Amino acid sequence: MPLTFRKSFRILPGVRLNINKRSWSITTGGGKNGPRHTRSSTGRRTTSMDLPGPFGWRRTRTTGRR
Repeated sequence: MPLTFRKSFRILPGVRLNINKRSWSITTGGGKNGPRHTRSSTGRRTTSMDLPGPFGWRRTRTTGRR
């Protein structure tokens, strides 16, 4: 099993800086029921939101290059 590196820092309330081996990203939002918006240094944009229900399903839409 390969080793991975991932670190997340809270910059401000509701704003996180995520760093891994190949890129970094900034995540905003994600309050109790709000959507999260993530923008990566590679140009990838993701919007995700937890859906109501007992299973905690998450719907994620990704745009941009991979």
